Amino acid sequence: MDVIGFRVSKNRIFLCRACHYPLIPSSHVPGSHCKNATFPQPLWPSTGNGVSISLIRLNKPVYSDQGRIVEKLKRLQSGIEGLDALLQGGFVAGASYIIQGRPGSGKTILANQLGFHHARNGGRVLVATLLAESHDRLFQFLSTMSFFDASRVGAEIQFVSAFDTLENEGLDEVVKLLRREITRQKATVMVVDGLLNARSKADSPIDTKKFISELQGHAAFAGCTVLFLTSSRLDDGSPEHTMVDGVIEMGEELFGTRSVRRIHLRKTRGSGALTGLHECEITDNGLVVYPRLESLYKRPSAPDSADMTRIPSGIASLDDILGGGLHSSSVTLVMGPSGIGKTTLGLKFIAQSTAEAPGLHFGFYESPQRLRLKGRSLGIDIEHMEHSGALSIAWQPTTEGLLDGLGARLLSLVDEKGIKRLFIDSLSGMTRVSTTPERITDFFSALMNELRSRGVTVFASWEMRDLFGSEVSAPNSDLSSIVDNLILMRFFENHAELRRTLSILKVRDSSYNPSRFEVVVRDQDVFLEKALKNEPSVAAESLPGSIS
Repeated sequence: MDVIGFRVSKNRIFLCRACHYPLIPSSHVPGSHCKNATFPQPLWPSTGNGVSISLIRLNKPVYSDQGRIVEKLKRLQSGIEGLDALLQGGFVAGASYIIQGRPGSGKTILANQLGFHHARNGGRVLVATLLAESHDRLFQFLSTMSFFDASRVGAEIQFVSAFDTLENEGLDEVVKLLRREITRQKATVMVVDGLLNARSKADSPIDTKKFISELQGHAAFAGCTVLFLTSSRLDDGSPEHTMVDGVIEMGEELFGTRSVRRIHLRKTRGSGALTGLHECEITDNGLVVYPRLESLYKRPSAPDSADMTRIPSGIASLDDILGGGLHSSSVTLVMGPSGIGKTTLGLKFIAQSTAEAPGLHFGFYESPQRLRLKGRSLGIDIEHMEHSGALSIAWQPTTEGLLDGLGARLLSLVDEKGIKRLFIDSLSGMTRVSTTPERITDFFSALMNELRSRGVTVFASWEMRDLFGSEVSAPNSDLSSIVDNLILMRFFENHAELRRTLSILKVRDSSYNPSRFEVVVRDQDVFLEKALKNEPSVAAESLPGSIS
């Protein structure tokens, strides 16, 4: 049975589409009314009595043991990367949304990107503008986007200008025009651009409510999802907000000289959503949304791996110190100043990758060309590993970028390549693009938990400022609790020679050798040798107890 749900204030009325009989969940059983009972006229959304009515199309009703209807809403996929994740499945089909933001925030791109995606999947789209801007100029700008398909304009996608009607005849005639076009075009998505102009033509807030109610009511009854675009920031108590099912706010903020676009779901009636601010950007492919990683993966997508098998780190002497190697699906963080050898250890780790268990170098400071040269000096043929499918390189300079965009790219590569070994060089490089440092711990916690759940063994580095000295500055007060293994590398001077040392500060669920070792690079290999007792040592206050 196909059911249409009406929301009248806080009460719900459900109509059977076969006979338009009202279904009261407490007193009617599905299908019992269709034999003899009839309903002469369908219940039509109206604001004649000042009551706000909205309509939502259900995929199918689900009945509990008590006869209460539990709604399963039909979803409309936007085709916009990340946006459907925010909406937890997409827009609700037959619902109405306001998309608000200052000029240039990306409202028009979002609506048209959704429209072309919907048309490609068999839908029909009506784009109505209340603005004076010509469609030719709109097509000129949209043609730079990869989603734009001129062959669908005038066919599955119809563009209608209601500006003259609004200026000369008023809101009522605009409603009549758009209702006719919805019916004529058999539209399943309608975009109304220029809601601010409609407000300016309304004599009172009641007229604005009537305009939205009548338009969305007719559209929803016809199975049409409506997007109202406006450049004004509407207050939560505005008439428009009370009428629609969802409100999406788009904006742009300056952080120093950087500009960051954000999207915020302010209202999602009858549907869950990822709340808060989320980063987005406009590319050649259109709008891309990056949900906050800690919100998207507040729980890992799969249970954490319980595999306690050991895998080689690439340095035999380090494996001995660790008690047999690194645990599979663990996270190892090596801290140290610049030039200490963190990348060398990471390359030795990633060199153990195979075509059956591929590896990924996710770096910020060294380009792929320089990385290949460095690998060659260590006896690692990176180019051959790339060609065989054993290794992939992803390089992203820290000059620009979005933190959640980096996380999304990393997880996408892990899925695409089937990555089992990952070297992040470095975590401090990822933090440089963050505009909100206070969320770094939550971000890394969600990222590492998700990587563990996907069976990835992670080796990461963190840049320390101090080259010498006994005081150790932990990268973050909570970061050591996120990782499974914590390694500290320091410089020391002995008899006019600068040497490197390595100490294990933490190995979760395993015994290890806590001694200090000297790092020796010889014959394209790396060795750890027990440091002499008479050599200078790191102060006691900076040893494991002071960091974890």
